[in-house]
Amino acid sequence: MQPYIRSALIIIGILLLQTTFIPLISLGGYLPDIFIIYLVYIALKRGQIEATVSGFVIGLLEDAVAIKFFGLAAFSKTITGFIAGYFYNENMTFQLLGSYRYLLIIALCSIINKLIYFFFFFQGIEGSVLIYTFEHTLGITLYTCVISILPMFYFSQRYNISWVQ
Repeated sequence: MQPYIRSALIIIGILLLQTTFIPLISLGGYLPDIFIIYLVYIALKRGQIEATVSGFVIGLLEDAVAIKFFGLAAFSKTITGFIAGYFYNENMTFQLLGSYRYLLIIALCSIINKLIYFFFFFQGIEGSVLIYTFEHTLGITLYTCVISILPMFYFSQRYNISWVQ
């Protein structure tokens, strides 16, 4: 039971960080999605089922804070957690977390998450939904990948892994 309590506290801490501090480091209106970084970590560490359930819970918390389109973040984060779980390998967890492959998995998951989210979010606006969707998806994904370099270096130093493996 202790790992679940620790995960709940981490998720609440990330929620506070995402809603208070992260808007202060906005670049061009784009914010990194710290939840994706943690969701991929859960997927690589614990597997597909826990990542899917965690994605739903994280998305539900995001929806509760955002109030708009209730259920959309839960839907997109659930699918993202499910897909991230495909990269789970019990024997390769620490090698993935400390290498550039961690960044690639985060990029893929962020793209999937934001494509789903923004495709529905931008319905009904004037202009091209696809252009807005791709523009916001790429901006947020790049920023999230830049931020995720920090945990990648942390894991590579902690477990003595060469980050170019």
